Amino acid sequence: MLQDTTLTGRRAVVTGGGRGLGRAIADRLAGMGAHITVVDLPGAPEDLPAGWDGVALDLTAPDAQGALSAHAARLSPVSVVVANAGVVPPWRGVETLDRAEWDRVMAINVWGVAITLGAFAPALEASGHGSAIVMASINGYRAHPKQVLYSASKHAVIGVMRAAAQDLGPRGIRVNALAPGAIATDALLSRIDTRHAAGGPTREDALAGLAGETLLRRMATAEDVAGVAAFLASDASRGMTGHVFPVEAGLV
Repeated sequence: MLQDTTLTGRRAVVTGGGRGLGRAIADRLAGMGAHITVVDLPGAPEDLPAGWDGVALDLTAPDAQGALSAHAARLSPVSVVVANAGVVPPWRGVETLDRAEWDRVMAINVWGVAITLGAFAPALEASGHGSAIVMASINGYRAHPKQVLYSASKHAVIGVMRAAAQDLGPRGIRVNALAPGAIATDALLSRIDTRHAAGGPTREDALAGLAGETLLRRMATAEDVAGVAAFLASDASRGMTGHVFPVEAGLV
C-alpha cells in the first residue's frame, strides 16, 4: 500500500552520501519524503541540496565512534541508516599485498560500517521502525582476480550485517545488505580509464563487456541500487532482515 512506501516525516542518515551510490540513495529517500543527513569526509557534504544536513566526519578517525554516537543522539529518532561509505583499492594480487593499504581499506569498509550500526542503534530503536542498510558488493559472496583486499572487506561487511541483524532484531531494528555489481559511477569509469592507459580495453569496450556478462545485457545503474535501498528503507520490507540483496542485472 502507498503508506508502506513513504518516508514522510522520517530521518534517514547516509554515510558517504555526498557522491556516487550514496548520493543516488539519498536522493531517492528524499524523494520519498525523508529528512536527509549525509555523513561524509570533511569537504564532501558542502554541495548538498537545500534542507539536507551535512556531517563532516572521517569514519577512520580515532574519535569517530564517539562522534557518531553523539550525532546519533542529537538526530534521534532515526528511521533509516545507510552505511554506504567505502573505498575500492587499486587492483593487487595476493602476492603483492600492502599492509598499510590493507589496514586503511578495512578501517573504512568494515570498521566504518560496524561503528555506524552500533552508534545509531539507539536512535533506530527509538523510531519504532528502524531499518539499517549496509553496502556490500557482489565481491561479498564471490571474488575476482587481483581484488583480494576488496573481496575480503566486502565478505566481512556481510558478516557484520548478519551478526548485527541478530543483535538488533529483538530491538525491532532490521539490518540488510545491498550487493551491487559493476555500476558505471565516476569511480569505476576512472579505474577503467586508468587500466586503458596501461594497455587495457577502452571505456566503451570495457562497459560493453560488463553488460554482456548479465542476463539483462546491461549494467545495473545507481538508480537500480537506490530503488532497492528505498524498498529496504520502507515499511514494505518490514518483515525482512539479515539478507543480502544483489543488484547486478542478472550477473552470470
